Amino acid sequence: MLYDSVAVTALMMAATALAMLAGFHELSVRRDPLYALYLLAVWFGYLGWCWHHGGMTLGMRAWRVRIESADEGLPGWGRCVARFLFSLLSAGAAGTGFLWSLVDRRQRCWHDLWSGTSLIRN
Repeated sequence: MLYDSVAVTALMMAATALAMLAGFHELSVRRDPLYALYLLAVWFGYLGWCWHHGGMTLGMRAWRVRIESADEGLPGWGRCVARFLFSLLSAGAAGTGFLWSLVDRRQRCWHDLWSGTSLIRN
C-alpha cells in the first residue's frame, strides 16, 4: 500500500492541477464535496483499472501478489467497486479490517471477504 500511495499521490496532484487549469481555484476537500468525490473517483480509477485489467497495482507487482475473484479470475468492475468501498471501511475502522487478515485462515481482509476477492502470491 505504501508503494501505491506514491502513485495515488501523484495522480491526485495531477487531478488537482487539471481542476485548477479548468478554472477551479481554492479547492478544498472539506469545503467542496464534489471535489472530494472527484478525487475519490481518480483514486478508484487507478486501483479499479489495475485490479480489473491485470489483477495488480504497481505496489502489488513489486511484492508479487495479485487479486483474484471468487471464481479465480480477474475481478469484474462490480467486485472492484465493492473492494474499493469496503477497503475504505476496513481502514476507517482503525485498520481493523486489514488486521483481520491476521486471524483469517486464508489471510483475507474484510474487503476481501465482502467483495469476493482474495490476494494470491505469485
